[in-house]
Amino acid sequence: MQLRTKRLCDYNSLFTYARKAVVGGDVLFLPSLNFLYLMGLVEYHPKTDAFEYVGQNEAI
Repeated sequence: MQLRTKRLCDYNSLFTYARKAVVGGDVLFLPSLNFLYLMGLVEYHPKTDAFEYVGQNEAI
């Protein structure tokens, strides 16, 4: 939810949000992020260590 509303979040803030918002979020965070990436819903920017929500059918 946070990524969709902000559209760009760094890894640490996303991880912190997942740990607080979801029971077991620290364990589920990485698989969930990988799933979103594989579905083309997020893009990773290595220079800023951030993820950008690009939505459905907007990924390159």
